[in-house]
Amino acid sequence: MTIELAEMQLVALGLNHQSAPLPLRERVVFGPEEVGGAIARLRERLSSRQTSALSEAAIVSTCNRTELYCAVDQPREAGAALAEFVAQEKGVDPNDLRRAAYVLPHTEAVRHAFRVASGLDSMVIGEPQILGQMKEAERLARQAGGLGLLLNHLFQRTFSVAKEVRSSTDIGAHSVSMAAAAVRMSERIFGQLDQSHILFVGAGEMIELSATHFAARHPKSITVANRTLDRAHTLATRLHGQSIRLSDLPDALVRFDVVVSCTASSLPIIGLGMVERAVRARRHRPIVVIDLAIPRDVEPEVARLQDVYLYTLDDLGHIVQVGTASRQAAVAQAEAIIESRVRDFEAWLSSRATVPLIRELRNRADDLRNRELERARRLLARGTPPEAVLDQLSHALTNKFLHAPISLLNDAASAPDEERRKHIELLARFYQPND
Repeated sequence: MTIELAEMQLVALGLNHQSAPLPLRERVVFGPEEVGGAIARLRERLSSRQTSALSEAAIVSTCNRTELYCAVDQPREAGAALAEFVAQEKGVDPNDLRRAAYVLPHTEAVRHAFRVASGLDSMVIGEPQILGQMKEAERLARQAGGLGLLLNHLFQRTFSVAKEVRSSTDIGAHSVSMAAAAVRMSERIFGQLDQSHILFVGAGEMIELSATHFAARHPKSITVANRTLDRAHTLATRLHGQSIRLSDLPDALVRFDVVVSCTASSLPIIGLGMVERAVRARRHRPIVVIDLAIPRDVEPEVARLQDVYLYTLDDLGHIVQVGTASRQAAVAQAEAIIESRVRDFEAWLSSRATVPLIRELRNRADDLRNRELERARRLLARGTPPEAVLDQLSHALTNKFLHAPISLLNDAASAPDEERRKHIELLARFYQPND
């Protein structure tokens, strides 16, 4: 069954660092390898429901947010269905998810997408990574067949708005990244880091960014641990450091003062027992552990150990909010740009809503034309003079095209004055002579 675009509306369901605690956020993360299958199951599930139909879907899942953007025919019913789907997919209590989730219909969903991509909804205001993450979400949704005309236009407009905000405002000029915050927290414990030994667990984008910030403090040593030794060695070489296998971590942990971890593991890789042994071997010299991963790489119980300072993404988020006041002027300017572009998107949606009516009018007009044209051909075949056939054809088409508006005027004659006036004004505008 084909669903007309005019029947579909946007709806977004999500939870982020403002609405949900870290333990819940890490449970609902969709890894890149999961997105395609999840979109297929979501479309199949909602297509089989009687209460709501879904034609398009995309999933944005990052360290600080998981959001579903969908095109549905009944947004109110779809919100509950989307929450139920995520809860079932990730094995979380539906009540916990509903309490933490937000459902944004139509215009609110558009505004939210624009704000997210522009860095206004991030833990670090103006941070640039989210735009790349949304582009990756668009790519994965396209591969999964989840993008149609509505979501495709939303994402393309979102990317354009984010570019405009970043090029027209200073929203990112004073942005303090999570990596910089990690350095700051380490310096609170150790002071200068030039005598510190730093370990990075993982070799992805966030670790590279963090390693660059720490390397600028000229620590005594830098080591990179990763499951794939080649990737660890490549990053360590750029940092003039060393590389080890992730399997060597339990024995090696004792050597490091600062541990920064961000992997794609679904389970913690740094456990309580591992850290306890390292602390004893260090004779209770402090150790800073910074967990930048979602789901978390470090067991939360590690925070209870003496001489261990464990910081999560939420902990660093409180730090990076310092200095937010200096960005308020840029934020206000960015919000104004976004509001303008939301109105542009609404205008586009409104224009799309008339497409089925325009198509129907054209079909009816073509049907009338074809019937009269066939009648004219029959008259010509009987030998009727062409001039008479053309005259009859033009009169027939004119009468048929004027039948509907004349009937409307006749019906309006008995209508209330205000309604009759509106009909007359509308038809007068419609049939006014072209210049």
